[in-house]
Amino acid sequence: MIKIKTLNHISPACKEILPADKYQLGDNIENPDAIFVRATKMHDYPFNPELLCVARAGIGVNNIPLDVCTKKGICVFNTPGGNANGVKELFLFALAMCGREIIDSMRWVYTYDDPEVPMEVKMEKVKNQFAGPEYQGKTLGVIGTGNVGSLVANIAYELDMKVIAYDPYLSVDAAWKVSRNIERVSDVTRIFRESDYITVHVPLKDDTFNMINAEAIAQMRDGVNIINYARGEIVNEDAIVAALESGKVHRFVCDFPTKRLAETKNAVLTPHLGGTTLESEEKCAVMAAREMIEYIANGNIKNSVNLPDVTLERAGVARLCVIHANVPRMINRCLDLIGDKNINVEHMINKPLGSVAYTVIDVDQPISDEIRSAIANMSDVYRVRVI
Repeated sequence: MIKIKTLNHISPACKEILPADKYQLGDNIENPDAIFVRATKMHDYPFNPELLCVARAGIGVNNIPLDVCTKKGICVFNTPGGNANGVKELFLFALAMCGREIIDSMRWVYTYDDPEVPMEVKMEKVKNQFAGPEYQGKTLGVIGTGNVGSLVANIAYELDMKVIAYDPYLSVDAAWKVSRNIERVSDVTRIFRESDYITVHVPLKDDTFNMINAEAIAQMRDGVNIINYARGEIVNEDAIVAALESGKVHRFVCDFPTKRLAETKNAVLTPHLGGTTLESEEKCAVMAAREMIEYIANGNIKNSVNLPDVTLERAGVARLCVIHANVPRMINRCLDLIGDKNINVEHMINKPLGSVAYTVIDVDQPISDEIRSAIANMSDVYRVRVI
């Protein structure tokens, strides 16, 4: 029985591929083999020795201590693209909130209390004070064109906006997702200088922390609108509050509210709703469950954020999976131990990811505890599994 602990609510859709006769799923499980997580901070989490993997039902993994997990031989997954459509659709709300004076107009409706003049009469006299610009012909700058950013760029183009895009982490796969009509720029300052609207869709890393700061805002057009559905820390709070108060930034739409932002005029805030749709939660839960199952059953890795993606079809009698430091001769040391026992290698693969590597070896005989222990006791080996 595989034990899977849930640290947050996970869509029950994943139960369809986690049958109860093989998988025990719940929030009170001790010594789990795997963990489902969404937003719970795990930096002080007591990882048990049996834990093989953590699956983040979503994209951001800043709540998980990746270095600690790697050294303990714990594979961490996320679910890229699982909630992309949900965020794209919320982006349409953000555009509306930026341009049109919707919030103030709704406030007028819900607080109207003149008993002498019917609302439907008075509104024709006041509605012009809530007028705002159309999107058509305006320039949207997209920072980050991955799963979400590419969808946002494409839908903005369909709204007849001029779209320019910058991506510091551009991949070949992502490049194919963006319409050829969208101009790519190699310098993010062009986004700052030329955009009426700026939307951010990059992961939180050292080089994106406070990317939108006072210096960046100073380069922007007066009255610019900024949308942040990526991570709160990408936009410097001091800088955005000052820019809203001065009018440099017309409106800031953000999915990561704080009390200070909530008290700032023209900050439009939602409580981390980007991927909170029934469909997104189902897709992320099912994707995370499949990643877990494949890793636990076959050692194959897809969508890991701390280990290399590795897929190898099963061959032979047993499979040896080794997570280790990316150092010379590690593979040879493992193969020497196997060869010394007259065990033949049927199939193997090794892939690195920065300072860590993952080796999968299929052999034609069972692997003894002696071999497994010998490899586990090698320096620079983080985890050994025999499947």
